[in-house]
Amino acid sequence: MLSLRELERAVRILDAEARGARVEKIVQPDDTSLVLSLRDAPHVLVSCRPGSARLSRLAERPQGQRTPPAFLAFVRKRVGRATLAGIRLVGGDRQVALTLAAKEGELGPRSNVYLLDADSILLQALRPLTRTRRTLVVGEAWRNPDTPVPARGEDRFAEVPDAGFFEAVEAHYSGLEAGEEAEDHARRLGQALSRERKALERRHASLRRDLEAAGEADGLRRQGELLKVALDRVEPGADAVRVQDFETGEEVEIPLDPSRSARENMEAVFKRYRKRIRSAEPVTAQLGEVEARLAENAELATALEAQSGDVASLAALAERPDARRLLARYAPRPLPQKRPRRETGPPARLRPRRYAASGGLEIWVGRSDEGNDHLTMRLARGKDLFLHLEGSPGSHVILRTEGRDDPPSEALLEAAELAVHFSKHRKVTRADVHVVPVKNISKPRGAKPGLVYVTGGRSLRLRREPARLKRVLDARIDDADA
Repeated sequence: MLSLRELERAVRILDAEARGARVEKIVQPDDTSLVLSLRDAPHVLVSCRPGSARLSRLAERPQGQRTPPAFLAFVRKRVGRATLAGIRLVGGDRQVALTLAAKEGELGPRSNVYLLDADSILLQALRPLTRTRRTLVVGEAWRNPDTPVPARGEDRFAEVPDAGFFEAVEAHYSGLEAGEEAEDHARRLGQALSRERKALERRHASLRRDLEAAGEADGLRRQGELLKVALDRVEPGADAVRVQDFETGEEVEIPLDPSRSARENMEAVFKRYRKRIRSAEPVTAQLGEVEARLAENAELATALEAQSGDVASLAALAERPDARRLLARYAPRPLPQKRPRRETGPPARLRPRRYAASGGLEIWVGRSDEGNDHLTMRLARGKDLFLHLEGSPGSHVILRTEGRDDPPSEALLEAAELAVHFSKHRKVTRADVHVVPVKNISKPRGAKPGLVYVTGGRSLRLRREPARLKRVLDARIDDADA
């Protein structure tokens, strides 16, 4: 990240260039950066990416994410088309405050972007507070770090004039980030190749076993032919018959079904023989396909090893059809692709209300009985938490946990407040709210809209706090922002 000396210089240059400019648009190109597009002024980049966090200037505004994340939607709603009143350092540390119509956002030492109100109350954070500043709490006053002020460091771009300062900064960090992306490409491709190879090897072993079983068809054919010539020797109700193999001269025992006649036993043996013959053909074809894919996997693994560290080559390799197929199926998350066409999505009556919660999470609330079903049974994930006021009809409330087993307690209380607020007993001061993972929710066949079955869970005794309810209602993420 930028040293304190470099950050002082960046603040001085940008404050002179952008002070008084109106914010026309705010975009979030990735999970760790914001770009403020200003009228008649440069685009201001605020990045909290670990290792390359910085305050910088961009010549062009990058494209934002297709669906605005919760932090960006919250910032847009609170800031709107504000004016950038100034940029300054805070507390003698690597903290930068951008004053936007009397609202401040600060870039902390652990690389984060925070939104504060005029009274320095923390409203939201771009990255989770647990990863950056555990001492901060959404809804409480901002506090400067307790750690000693770091050394100012050196200005690695001291020989570059102010006019070219940000171009040099972006060139330096673009190279670092490109290297990180190359390592990420290599890691995910290697992971996908390993997973596919193991899956193909298991499939290959299974097909080999099936083929070996199909290879027993010759034995069944011989049993049928021997039984054919010995039909008159089979006693009714016998469970076996011994006949002499006319090729080897040895005596062979053929098992029989006592409930069937001799001819029916013979026909059953020939039927199993024909079935084995039919099954062997597709198994052989599938085995060939699996072996071809194993060869492709080995070839792609060799290409990946040869191009490791080369950013351009790795990007080209990731665009190959076989690599894209692997990444789509086995990679933990897809590589950046071309922006897909915007989908219209479900009708507005089915879309839940969205609220930003503590810890960077979101709370979704159903709008109607049909919307409750769509939210709980279609949109929510297994580890998300379902909340509903006990003994009272009301909206389904889902706390999106992002797969976490221990969401912040404050986020859970905020979700409980909404569960009571969107019920028929919204004015009570105390309430019991049922909390259960979504994976424990089921929908009975033929049940009326909004009715679900709940298994397990726990009861949360909520003492209503108007300030908490107001805070979460004010954190509404409107559809218009999406």
